[in-house]
Amino acid sequence: MNISHVELWNWKNFRNVNVSIPARVFLVGPNASGKSNFLDALRFLRTLAIPGGGLQSAVEERRGLSHIRCLAAPQESGVGITVVLSDGKDAWKYALCFNQEAQGRRRPVLTREAVFKNDNLILERPDPDDQNDRERLTQTALEQVNLNARFREIAQFFEKISYLHLTPQIVRNSYEWTIPNKQAEAYGYHFVDRLAKTPEKIRAVRLRRILKTLKEVVPQLESMGLKNDENGIPHLFASYTHWQQKLARQDEETFSDGVLRLIGLLWSLQEGDGPLLLEEPELSLHSGIVRRLPGLIHRIQSEKKRQIVISTHSADLLCDEGIGGEEVLLFTPRQDGAQIVSAVSQPEIRSLLEAGVTAADAVLPHTDPENFRPRDPL
Repeated sequence: MNISHVELWNWKNFRNVNVSIPARVFLVGPNASGKSNFLDALRFLRTLAIPGGGLQSAVEERRGLSHIRCLAAPQESGVGITVVLSDGKDAWKYALCFNQEAQGRRRPVLTREAVFKNDNLILERPDPDDQNDRERLTQTALEQVNLNARFREIAQFFEKISYLHLTPQIVRNSYEWTIPNKQAEAYGYHFVDRLAKTPEKIRAVRLRRILKTLKEVVPQLESMGLKNDENGIPHLFASYTHWQQKLARQDEETFSDGVLRLIGLLWSLQEGDGPLLLEEPELSLHSGIVRRLPGLIHRIQSEKKRQIVISTHSADLLCDEGIGGEEVLLFTPRQDGAQIVSAVSQPEIRSLLEAGVTAADAVLPHTDPENFRPRDPL
């Protein structure tokens, strides 16, 4: 199952956007144009569905409704997300609108929740039970197993959404910090521990694939694996050929930022089968590696049949000739709310792509800040 359509209303810097997304999509645009906020809307859906999550938790993680509402729509207090899902056989539509209690604890409450299957309405809230007990509106039907039986596929799909923006320092110091956020693992919190908890045979296959790729880009790399220290804490190690007869060994504390981020990316591509959200995967990586990422992602995506959504500023990433214009969404900041369009919907970009120009050269010039002027050299 994939997300085929997303509509956001009053969500962060989007006043109202309505966009189709393919199985692999690159989000491009200037800083503060909404790429991360678009990804966060999909992460919000995951938090609704995961154990211990739900509407209250999803809003609280974002510091309350006031930090979610679009500043470009000051008269509109509610927020809405609608997604269309397709598995090739059935089409699902999930719509959620929520606001804040007018009195009392000022908690987020749903103002509408609807589920359609193949255009047939199978849930509409608020319903008479909600009118009789307003407390029910603090929870979505999606997060309640006694209410979502007819559309549990949606809840299970949202739960499989994963996000990666690995921060090397968090990977290195996970056991020294306490991070309560339910999505902290997206930044590398207890990443090595997650590898260690993976069944041994599956872990070995994934690490062999990662090693094969790393050997092509990391000099003298010979092997890699997991090993517990004297306190039973697992560590990721790599062995390198050395001028001495004995192999030199490093663990995650001494890996470069680029190697750690590449390992995290390669592992995440193999882990799970739900949508994978990647935030600027080019960070800390050599341009030669970045240029190979689209092909690598496509190959693994074809094997796993999973959707991958990537935000990027990288010309190296977008220079791959296999990236089609329909796979690029262009984000544009505006005073009345950021806009999102498919790159091929813009005549100038479409004509360049049809002439064989890469997405890097056809699309990225349209992401330059309008008012930016480089300073004259001293």
